Amino acid sequence: MHKLDLILTLTGGLAAALVCGYLTQRLKLSPIVGYLLAGIVVGPHTPGFVANQELAEQFAEIGVILLLFGVGLDFHLEHLLKVRKLVVPGGVMQITWTATLTTLLTQALGWELHAGVVFGLSLSVASTVVMVRVLADNRALHTPTGHSALGWLVVEDLVVVLLLVLLPALVGEAGGEAQQSLLLVLGGALVKITAAVGAIFLIGGRVLPWLIEQAARSRSRELFTLAVLVIALGLAVGSATLFGVSMALGAFLAGMVVGRSEFSVRAIAEALPLRDAFSVLFFVSIGMLLDPASLLEQPGLVLGTLGIVMLAKPLAVFGLVLLLKHPPRLALSIAVALAQIGEFSFILALKGRELGVFDESATQALVAASILSISLNPLLFRIVRPLELSMRKRSGWWVRMEQRADPGLVHEARKRADAPQDRKHRAIVIGSGPVGRTLTRLLLDNEIDPVLIELNIDTVRSLRRHGLRAVYGDATHADTLKQAGIEEADTLILSASGLHTSGEIVRTARELNPNLRVLARADYLREVDALREAGVQQAFSGEGEIALAMTTAILEHLGASPEQIDRERDRVHRELGVAGDGQDVAGATS
Repeated sequence: MHKLDLILTLTGGLAAALVCGYLTQRLKLSPIVGYLLAGIVVGPHTPGFVANQELAEQFAEIGVILLLFGVGLDFHLEHLLKVRKLVVPGGVMQITWTATLTTLLTQALGWELHAGVVFGLSLSVASTVVMVRVLADNRALHTPTGHSALGWLVVEDLVVVLLLVLLPALVGEAGGEAQQSLLLVLGGALVKITAAVGAIFLIGGRVLPWLIEQAARSRSRELFTLAVLVIALGLAVGSATLFGVSMALGAFLAGMVVGRSEFSVRAIAEALPLRDAFSVLFFVSIGMLLDPASLLEQPGLVLGTLGIVMLAKPLAVFGLVLLLKHPPRLALSIAVALAQIGEFSFILALKGRELGVFDESATQALVAASILSISLNPLLFRIVRPLELSMRKRSGWWVRMEQRADPGLVHEARKRADAPQDRKHRAIVIGSGPVGRTLTRLLLDNEIDPVLIELNIDTVRSLRRHGLRAVYGDATHADTLKQAGIEEADTLILSASGLHTSGEIVRTARELNPNLRVLARADYLREVDALREAGVQQAFSGEGEIALAMTTAILEHLGASPEQIDRERDRVHRELGVAGDGQDVAGATS
């Protein structure tokens, strides 16, 4: 059975993750908790099936590469700059505070200094996956709180990326290297980083967009996905081989290069399923490291780790945000959102474990703290608003802190909250053929804001040159629809002919915006029922339009009165289908 280790590890790990992830989701917990528990189930410290640890770690390495590639794709410097006065000093001071406090704890437990520092840095970084999920579930992702929390997280992520490169130099990975001057070692590491960044941005900045464009022009979804994977994995391996830097840095830089191109949305959408699958295996591999029995051997370390992650770190964040003159509600929200650890903590801890910085007990404490903090974080975030209202009524200190906050920030927040809801109606049009272009022109003429989604890159460029908003990507992917603004849209129009994925598009769109009104084009009448079942309110059939136009033309030629023509039009409607909401629609059913 040795030859089946890879298949058994992959199948067993994913199957356990599916079951445990589903159960934790049903319990209103983050699926990440389930994935970590799945690792415990298939790990060597529990009875039953045992996955191959070495293979699981290799799968996890792919997950890390794709995860950091995705972080690079989503990284926008301008978003960070908007909240830089808060997140840059706040993030750096919070990381310093957490690392210092953890170092003091580990010194009391007899650890070496550098081991405590690395462990502290691991505890200072929150989970991107968990934070985004918690903010989205509480409708806070696209608010000042969400922007600030994500900006803070970006600072943490950038610090981790830098540490992954510098860590071997800082701890003296090689024996001879440990004897050199620390400044010389760090200088060499920075030279490698500079060379890798320069090569990827100067050379890759020209080659990578060209490579993706060729894959896009092929109109083959498989080739485009392969191009994205080759770029992510190839630059990660190439950075490690040619420049001696971490694969994580190479993947992050590759993501930044692709993210600056017009293919970023589609690249995110195509890489997402693979990234998610291998990220699951990353968490499974972490769970496999946990030995529940070993937690009882060092209860002080476990309890201290939990205390730092769930108490000391959020208190520090709360105080820092207030110190930087921001409102207490923002401070409380960011503090609670950061009161957990996840994927980047494990990435850094695994690197430290690989370099022999600390022993198995550190990993055990880290996994235990992660499971508990991730489980409690969504529950804690839900009480932020009730707690804020209670403190505002009962605490004079809270009110004083609100009044003390930067007046410009408070004014901007109130202005945003009090702003009249007079935005234009937004319609998303899929397809830019003759029908799509005609609809777009009519929408603009009636002061409705159209956004087109198109899979032909040349067409997208042409639309943008004419001043139209166009998104390049596959409309079946949620990320493409989000980029087009589906969550704020009023109407979705499927204008393309021969669109075999209409049902999938509608179902995905309705998950993101249940109140969306959907109109769809059908080539044949037999397709209408399926569209209605998928959630389309009005489906317009080419066959129905032809029948209606011919009926009208014949009656007009015979001299029928307008009333007679209307009666016959109604009869055609009844024969072809009556609108589901009680309204007859020309050549359509709904």
